[in-house]
Amino acid sequence: MKIEILGTGCPKCHKLEANTKEALSGMGVDAQVEKVTDLEAIMSFGVMMTPALAIDGEVMITGKVPGAAEITSMIATASEKEGKAC
Repeated sequence: MKIEILGTGCPKCHKLEANTKEALSGMGVDAQVEKVTDLEAIMSFGVMMTPALAIDGEVMITGKVPGAAEITSMIATASEKEGKAC
């Protein structure tokens, strides 16, 4: 699973990254977390408001910082779509 944090490096982007890593800890999901800071790359996702979170190329949320519990739910849903148990 590939999780991308889309943002230019503002405090909210850093918080989203921290919340994502917190959500992943203890889930037992094999995931790669990558920060995407290039504006052209961010816009290629169709994102106009950061921070944003994408899982396996699908943008899950934009313009706000969800808590770890909400991110855990997004990861679990994405894992189910892949046919993987959490």
